[in-house]
Order: sequence, then structure tokens, then C-alpha cells
Amino acid sequence: MAKKERNMLSLPPLSEALAFPLEVQAGQLLMPAAFINDTEAEIQALEDLIRHHHIGGLCFFHSRASAATNFEGKKEIPHNPDSLGTLKALVGRYQAAARYPLLMAIDAEWGLAMRIENGEAYPYALCLGALPPDSPLLYQTGLRMATDLREAGLHWNLAPVADVNNNPANPVIGYRSFGSEPSEVAQKALALSRGMQDGGLLTCAKHYPGHGDTAKDSHLELPVLEKSMASMEACEWIPFRTLIEGGVDAVMTGHLAVPALDPDGMPCSLSAPMIQQTLRKDLGFRGPVITDALNMHAVSKLVGDPSEVAFRALQAGNDLLCFVENPREAHTKLLKKAPAARIREAFTQVWGLKQIAFSADRQPKLPRQSPEALRALLASQTLCSLKESQPAGEIFNAGAFTLVTAGDGLQDFAQALPEPRDTIHWDLRESSGFQLPVQQNVLLAIAPPSLKPAGGFGLSEGALQAIAQLAGGNRLWVCLFGNPYVLETLPIGNAEGILLAYQTLPAFLKQAAAYYRGEAKAPGEVPVTLKIPTS
Repeated sequence: MAKKERNMLSLPPLSEALAFPLEVQAGQLLMPAAFINDTEAEIQALEDLIRHHHIGGLCFFHSRASAATNFEGKKEIPHNPDSLGTLKALVGRYQAAARYPLLMAIDAEWGLAMRIENGEAYPYALCLGALPPDSPLLYQTGLRMATDLREAGLHWNLAPVADVNNNPANPVIGYRSFGSEPSEVAQKALALSRGMQDGGLLTCAKHYPGHGDTAKDSHLELPVLEKSMASMEACEWIPFRTLIEGGVDAVMTGHLAVPALDPDGMPCSLSAPMIQQTLRKDLGFRGPVITDALNMHAVSKLVGDPSEVAFRALQAGNDLLCFVENPREAHTKLLKKAPAARIREAFTQVWGLKQIAFSADRQPKLPRQSPEALRALLASQTLCSLKESQPAGEIFNAGAFTLVTAGDGLQDFAQALPEPRDTIHWDLRESSGFQLPVQQNVLLAIAPPSLKPAGGFGLSEGALQAIAQLAGGNRLWVCLFGNPYVLETLPIGNAEGILLAYQTLPAFLKQAAAYYRGEAKAPGEVPVTLKIPTS
């Protein structure tokens, strides 16, 4: 508590802060990456950067080899069973190095587990999308996330995702979106955001102007969205307008081009027309604007020089530069090239965020449920039945059947199912060797290797052929623990029943098993439109 009070006392009012030297104000606009699992030498280097370049905040990532920083996936990701403890220790060290308290941010769209091994995990947004728009569980999930992050010393969750995922092949959003219907995405994103805010956390609507209908991953290349302004008003901007009107703390600009809004073809994060005209004037957002990570190839390869990327992002209208690379050089470039008025304008926005985060008057609300209890409630309300020829309990409690566990992490589900049963296990990455059942009644529990559509969600062609054989020669029930769009790739159109359970979190495995015992309902609504192929 003493340290928190010192940080509050060391945050002068804006009227005083505006008198800081320009080099201090420029440093406050930089939010470099901080890696939870880093070497001591790198940790000390970041402490030195904070001390000498007046850094304003940090965005935490798991490691230099994690997916958010190692796009090609060639480095081995270190495993730290206590990344949470390491994170807490680093927050303390980095705050101690700062003259003014740092804004500590993280991408925790589904909880700290998005970045750390022993963080609490909650459902992906697409799973939360199965809830009714007015479900109190959305708000409670936000409260619960806020408590978890605040206990780790963090102030800002770079969430919620406001993208409307209306492209099943989207390689970067998909399961991170609440769904494909704009108004429902808007209501659910707002409920989650308000829960986080009431829980004492800053929030961020992303990825403006809307990344849900792109077919390229901006981590790797620049997506181009060929839509008119009217089309975006009718779809992509509905959630952003709702969140802006609802008081979201910040908006994140995405690395995607929209020629109808900027004929020069610049990504939004580097586009003055999309930020200063469309976001500020047309959508009416007056708060701080933060870039998506500036290490992403959509901008880093487009411009080349990381310090020039930072300068262009500031000039375009961003206030905070997230994952700025070479922050020392970026700091120098901003002081050399950026107009003093632009630096002060952005600094005012950043300082306003800090005043919220470190306000002594903030009284966070506490969640009603423990993480375990909340996950159980969410599992009970998001389970979706797409098809059911007759009640599942009548089938699986009545006689022998074969369970095919296709994928990893399904043990809790298998153990909770009725007896008698035979069990066959499939490795979905293998190309052959798929054992087929003898009994006519078959329950296929499938947990695809990947949540992303690239590479067919990690399913081999041999696995798809084996599933087609199951569907053609048996009475087949399918339970999917994964991205709903997987169902569009499976030849299961004549299945007797299809259940969508989304995730292999224990609560979801147990709830799905209860459904097949006839002890649970499936009240969820599928949040996207699916086209399931026939066998």
C-alpha cells in the first residue's frame, strides 16, 4: 500500500506536468514491450531505459519467443510455471526505476492466461458471444479480469476486441471476436468493458477501424479492406460507436488499410485521415489513441526504420506508441522531428489516463464469483446445440457406445461420460492410422490443434477422411471443443447431433459431459453463421 501511495503522490496534476521538459513529455508517449521471461541483462537494460528516457508505460508479453513477438514461430518458447510471480516482481522493479509511475498494460482478452502459464483463463470472446447480450455474466467476467490484473500490478487491459468477425477465414481475429452480428458484438463488448472499468481497470476498443473482415494477418503483412464508408458505418463501426459512447478509456488503431478512407493506402495506425478525421470527427472519440504493436510486419516492413514508424504513428494522431522498437532512437526522432504541439497534445492524453489509473478516489468493485465458479457458470450458459435428433441422455445412458477423443486435453470429458463405452484416441496431426469403432453409436469429441483457420485448424487430410468415414457408417454425435468455424471444415452434415463446447477448460469439459448424461441443457446461441458441409 505504501508504494501505491508514493506513486499517487508522485503523479503531479496536468497543469504542473505540462511544464515538464519536452524530452520528458515525449518519453511518456513510449510504451515498449516488457518480457515476463527475460534475461537479467535485458531486465536491467529496460530499467536503464525507463530511468533515462522517461518511458510512460510498458506492455507485457510472455517472452521474446512468444507468438506476439516471434511471428515465424522458429524460436522455442520458455516455460515458466510461475510467470505470474515473475510478472509481479518485474512490475515492482520497473515501477521503482521510474520517476513517474508507469502505466502497466497487457493483452489479456481472455484473462492473464493469454500471456502467462499460471494466469486465470476465461472463455474467448467468441465463446462469450454465445451468451445473451443482456447476460450479467459478461459484466462479471470483466470484473473478475480486473481483479486478477490489478492484483498483478497492472492498470490496463488492451481489450475488448470490437471487431465484427464476418469472415470465416480471418487469420488473426476469429475466436477473439464476440461474433458476426454488429449490434450483439457492440453490446457484449460494452458489458465486458464496463465490468473491467468498474473493477478498476483501464480498457481499450480494438482494432479500429475494424479487423474482422480481413483475410490477411497484420502481424505478417498489410491487410486491405475494400469497403465503403457506408458499409463500415453499417457494420464495423457499430461496436466502436457503442464503446465510445459508453466511455471506453482508449481506442487502438489497427494495421490495416481502407482505401475508401485513405486513398494513399496507409494502414490506419499511420493514417491521419482515419484517425484525425474519421475517428476523432466522424466517430467523435476524444480520448487517447494507442497503436497496435509497432513491431508487426504490416507497418515495420512498410516503413523499415523503427524510429520512423514511431514518428509517423505520432504524426498520424496516435498518442501512445505500443511495442515501439528501438525506443531510444524513437525518443530522439520524436524530439527532432515531431512538432512540440503534437507531443504536448499526446502527452495530455497519456497523463489523463494516468490520472484515472492512479486516482486515490478510485474504489474498484469486486466480482461475485471466484474464477472457478465463474468458469462453471459460463460453461453452463454458453453450451450450444446445433442439432439433436433426440435428447442426448436417452442415447448415451441407454447402452454401449464408442467415444473417439480426437485431440488433446479431453480426459476430464471422457471420464465424466456414462458407461459402458469403448474409447479410441486419434492424433489429428497424423495422416493415417485412424482406428474406426465397432459400435454403431459414436461420440466424436474433437479438440483441433489450432484455433486459427490457417492450415485447416491443424487437422490433417487423413483426419478429415476418417471423420467422413465415421459420419458415413455410424450414428454419429459430434462435440467440438474449439473455434466454431471448424464445423465448416468437417464432413458431418448427417450427424445425429452437434454440440459446441468451445474450450478444453475443465469446466467446459465437465459441462459437455453432463449434457451427454442428460443432466445439462445447451442454452447458448451460436454467435456466427455456419455452413456445415455434408459428408
